[in-house]
Amino acid sequence: MPGTDSLIVLAVVAGAMVLFVTEKLRVDLVALCVLLGLLLLGLIRPEQALYGFASPATATVAAMFVLSAGLVRTGLVEWIGRRIDAIAGRTQTQLVLILCLTIAALSAFVVNTATVAIFIPVAIALAKARKISPSRVLIPLSFASQFGGVCTLIGTSTNILVNSIAISNGLVGFHLFEFAPLGLVMSGVGIVYLLSVAGWLLPKRKGEYQQIDKYRLVDYLAEFRVKKMSPLVNTAWEKDRPKDLADIDLIKIIRGNKATWSASATTIKEGDILLVHGNADKLMKMKDNYKLETKGDEAMHDQKLSSDEVKLIEALIPPRSNIVGRTLRSSDFKRRFRCVVLAIQRRGKILRDRLVDIRFDGGDTLLLQCDKEEVNRIMRSGDLIVTNELTELHLRKNRAALALGLVGLVVALAALNVVPILIAALIGAVGMVLGRCLTLEEAYQAIDWKVIVLLGGILPLGLALQQTGTAAWLANSVLEPLVAMGPLVVLAALYIFTAVLTETMSNNTAAILLAPIALSLAVALGVNPRPFLIAITFAASTSFATPIGYQTNTMIYAPGGYRFFDYTKVGAPLNILFWITAILLVPVLWPF
Repeated sequence: MPGTDSLIVLAVVAGAMVLFVTEKLRVDLVALCVLLGLLLLGLIRPEQALYGFASPATATVAAMFVLSAGLVRTGLVEWIGRRIDAIAGRTQTQLVLILCLTIAALSAFVVNTATVAIFIPVAIALAKARKISPSRVLIPLSFASQFGGVCTLIGTSTNILVNSIAISNGLVGFHLFEFAPLGLVMSGVGIVYLLSVAGWLLPKRKGEYQQIDKYRLVDYLAEFRVKKMSPLVNTAWEKDRPKDLADIDLIKIIRGNKATWSASATTIKEGDILLVHGNADKLMKMKDNYKLETKGDEAMHDQKLSSDEVKLIEALIPPRSNIVGRTLRSSDFKRRFRCVVLAIQRRGKILRDRLVDIRFDGGDTLLLQCDKEEVNRIMRSGDLIVTNELTELHLRKNRAALALGLVGLVVALAALNVVPILIAALIGAVGMVLGRCLTLEEAYQAIDWKVIVLLGGILPLGLALQQTGTAAWLANSVLEPLVAMGPLVVLAALYIFTAVLTETMSNNTAAILLAPIALSLAVALGVNPRPFLIAITFAASTSFATPIGYQTNTMIYAPGGYRFFDYTKVGAPLNILFWITAILLVPVLWPF
């Protein structure tokens, strides 16, 4: 029977898993709750509370975010994306092949969420130019970024994390390209699958070319003519708007044959036509209470919301955006971006009611209306990714060359074992700032603090699993029948269990929970633990079957017009292929 401490640790693990799966709290907040629980329950000592934050893995991951940001800020990654058009051919197969090869190569050295963020609008533009549905190319884009991530030690945070766990347990760390043989084989298997079998399974969403149709806005837009006795006559919306109209946006004023887009500051006159956006019930109350009449002689279409000066754009909220978890009000959205949010699309659902009170989530797509000159400013923000616009690139060539050189230096130092990977990454990150590839403020913004807090809070849970003997008890008692079947069966079970966990929670969390168990299983079997850690690393870094298992899958959900089971249909067979490949090759490349 397990001891009391082991039972308490298992209860903490179970509670954390429930919170991760149900998404009741943000992952970083769950991690802090876990850390606090471990301290209060006496499962770790107070001096171990900062174990996760002081881990070399955490510092290395932070440095890699900065290093990737240097390549992005100097325009190098975007420059590569723009050159794809010339070699991508005219067919879907050629386009998918070139996109997969490019994104996989970049993701081996650049944080894949940053790479995918840049390539989403590029891929959509390339697909539309070839009359291909974006839904046929965005899933391959996301999956390929994961292929590349497992080819090097610095490809994903999970690789770095498992390496740190191995070193802390007295094992020799993984070298920079140790994963490459298996990673390259899996990349080849994945790309062949995406070009062949997946071509039949990928959805072909026609998509609505009118954003009004796509976001089903007809019931949320109205044109009202201002009658003579209306209380709105001689008032300006910005200064004089009544409190009961606070949730209604004035899009434009039409006076005669002229439309005024800077409508909020314009004085309303009798006979003006107001194009307004808001809840249907409130629009009807507005009409009755303010003596307006409906102008319903024309159908609503995108041109009603845009002109030569005003644009209608879609913007994706990346997972590490600063506005995630905030509302329109708390993020000061209107002042920062100077645009109107007309609707939000979240995992296939359209949200249009009480937008001011909705908390933004990573992966949300916003339908925005803004002045044309504001589009570039929005695109330069790290908090939004405009998916239906491409702007001209202004590449600072001298800084781009330096950024590329610094990444090359990091790779060389780590590959030749001149210095540990942490020191190499810090040299590159500091070099990016000193070389003015990005500012210090941009460096801080580049770090995904949710990931850092997640690692800081969850790593002590892995420590508790080992210190209390829980991992050893699981290996020697609960998993004893599995151990009796031999190391190959254990490896297969670890891979598939990690893959399933990763589909429902953070990939880093899955690795942290299972690595101590893998080490205990190796001791019980009397074999080399390295193959087990490799299996966990690859399974946690490749999540294909759900849109929530990996951040890049979430990012493409709305732009691709996908549904939840599109991922399962395309991704589950690929997960099985990777599992079979791992069972066949891991014992060959890393003998027991």
